[in-house]
Amino acid sequence: MKLGVVIYGSLDTLSGGYLYDRKLVEYLRSRGDTVEIISLPWRNYVSHLTDNFRFRLPSHVVASGAFSATKQSTENKAYDLLLQDELNHPSLILANRGRHPYPVISLVHHLRCSELRPEWQNILYRIIEKKYLQSVDGFVFNSKTTEEVVDHLVESEKPSIVAYPPTDRFGEPISEAAIIARAKTQVLRILFLGNVIYRKGLHTLLRAVHAHPWPFRIDVVGSLTSEPQYTKQMQELVRTHGLSSHVTFHSSLDKEPLIERLEHAHVLVVPSSYEGFGIVYLEGMCFGLPAIGTTAGAAGEIISDGVDGFLIEPENSKELAKKLRLLSENRDLLIQMSLAARNRYLRQPKWDETAERIREFLLKRIHKFSV
Repeated sequence: MKLGVVIYGSLDTLSGGYLYDRKLVEYLRSRGDTVEIISLPWRNYVSHLTDNFRFRLPSHVVASGAFSATKQSTENKAYDLLLQDELNHPSLILANRGRHPYPVISLVHHLRCSELRPEWQNILYRIIEKKYLQSVDGFVFNSKTTEEVVDHLVESEKPSIVAYPPTDRFGEPISEAAIIARAKTQVLRILFLGNVIYRKGLHTLLRAVHAHPWPFRIDVVGSLTSEPQYTKQMQELVRTHGLSSHVTFHSSLDKEPLIERLEHAHVLVVPSSYEGFGIVYLEGMCFGLPAIGTTAGAAGEIISDGVDGFLIEPENSKELAKKLRLLSENRDLLIQMSLAARNRYLRQPKWDETAERIREFLLKRIHKFSV
C-alpha cells in the first residue's frame, strides 16, 4: 500500500509521539509499503490555524498501483490511505472537509485540551479538536486512556485500534544482579527524561528536592530548546536554590550516552501534568527504574502505584519528596520496586507485534473504503 503521513516538522524530532510515528513508518517500509512524509512547518497554534486557508490534501495526481487486493478502481490516486498525527489538528480542519479519494486515519497520542492549563483555553482547544476529530475516518490510539477521552469528546462510532507505543528500542532488560548492586550506592540518583517543557513537570521535581537533607543527584536529559523561557527558569531555580552541585542538564543524548544515564540511575521521575501514554516510563523500567508519574492521563496504565513506581497528583511536590526520601532511605524497598519495574517491562508487547496490528487495521480500512 502507499501511504502519506502528515506531521509538523521533522520525523526525527525527539519526543514520544514522534518516536511512535517514526517507528511506525520504519515498520511499514520494512514490510514493503511506500510511505511519504507530508511535513507542515512548525509555528504557533494561531499560525497553524491559518494553514486551513491554503493547505489541501493530496488528490488524484499519482498512480499508486500499491494495493491490488482491494479491487479498487484503476483511477490514479495519490495514496491508498492518509495518516495524520493529531498534533497537526489545527492545520487540517478545512483540508479534511468533504470526501477524499482515500481514508484519513488520525494517530492520536493525546489531546491538547487534556493538558493542564486555564479552563477557558481548554474550552477553545476542545472546540477545535472536536471539529478535527469529526473530520477523519478512523483512529489509531496510543492508549486506552486516549481512546476514552476521544470517545467522550466526539461520541464516535468510527473504526479504531488501541496500539501501544514502541518501548523495546533498548532490547533486553538490565540483569537482576545489576539492579541489586546498583541499589547499594549511597546517593539516590534521579533521572528526569523528557523535553524540558512545563507539561513534563521538572519544576515539581526541583521543588521536591529543595531543602531535603537526603543525598541525591538529578540528571535532566531532554531538549533545552523546546520551551527556552521555561528552561531558563528551571536553570535559574537550580542556581537560586543552591542545587547546582546536585543537578546536571544534559540536553538530548544519543543512544549510548542515554543508556549510560539509564543504567546509572535509581529512579525515573517525570511528573507530567498529562501523558497520553508515557513511553519513557516503560523505557526506564527496561533498566529496572521505578517510575514516578502522575494520576493525570495514561501513566496509570503503566505504573502500578506502590509496586513498580508511584503515582502522585500533578504539581504535588511535597508528596513527590516523600516518595523519593522513602526510596533513598529504604534500599530494600528500592530493590523490590526496581525488580517489579523490570518485570513490568517484560510483560509489555513487542513493537513488531503492535505495528503489525496497526498495518492490518490500515489494510482493512483501505478495503472497506474501496468497496
